[in-house]
Amino acid sequence: ILIYFRYLCKSFFMRKIHYLVLAFLFFSSISFAQLHPITYSDDDQLLYGFGAKPLKKSAEKPGILILPAWMGIDKASKDIAEKVSTMGYYSFIADIYGEDNYPKDFAEAGKFAGFYKANYIEYQKRIELALDQLILLGANPDNIVIIGYCFGGTGALEAARGHLNIKGVVSFHGGLSKNVSRAVEPITAKVLVCHGADDPFESKDEIASFQQEMKESNADWQMIYYANAVHSFTNPEAGNDNSKGAAYNEIADKRSWEHLKLFLDEVLIK
Repeated sequence: ILIYFRYLCKSFFMRKIHYLVLAFLFFSSISFAQLHPITYSDDDQLLYGFGAKPLKKSAEKPGILILPAWMGIDKASKDIAEKVSTMGYYSFIADIYGEDNYPKDFAEAGKFAGFYKANYIEYQKRIELALDQLILLGANPDNIVIIGYCFGGTGALEAARGHLNIKGVVSFHGGLSKNVSRAVEPITAKVLVCHGADDPFESKDEIASFQQEMKESNADWQMIYYANAVHSFTNPEAGNDNSKGAAYNEIADKRSWEHLKLFLDEVLIK
């Protein structure tokens, strides 16, 4: 009996070691996209973005430029960059504000973001500089989509309005309006807007004006509404209280991500 007991113990121990070795080999074989800080500039203004190369590279080298929300580069934008890199895309997160100009709170964020919304040429320039970094990272300059969140969503639309060399833009709960004095020009980049149906920060008039702009510009556009979703519905750090006007919505987040993937499959060559 003692010998049999020793055999069972040894057998159990060896099986446990075997499983641990298999688990180690499995997880060590998984590659994770690594974001790297990249310094660039706008004249004398230093900018600090983050870039990642795809785990599975293709000859077409598709790229995604990510425009963060009004607080600047954050965990949410980094998570997105890593996620799309695992899907086979080069990714780069743009730094719009630059060194010594990062907002300390929402009040400053509103002020800084407001400057670029009003001075859209400057916003488009900062986006184009980030686009250059994505290309230097290895992305095909003719195979790129820009995606943005909140303030970055506004930037994505401005990239389309500014005729940057991109295949498409995606705006997640972004600002839609532009100054009515600006001329409506043709938009060649395809446009996807993912919008919270209950977002209090975009009025009915602003939405109607945006949709009219898309029609007059002959854009290939689509706008998807998500029920019970307000501003920032893709950001888990936004809380879950819709009454505050900005809150996370897990269902809307998942649905909008699937819509993004469909858009990328249609627009980019992989």
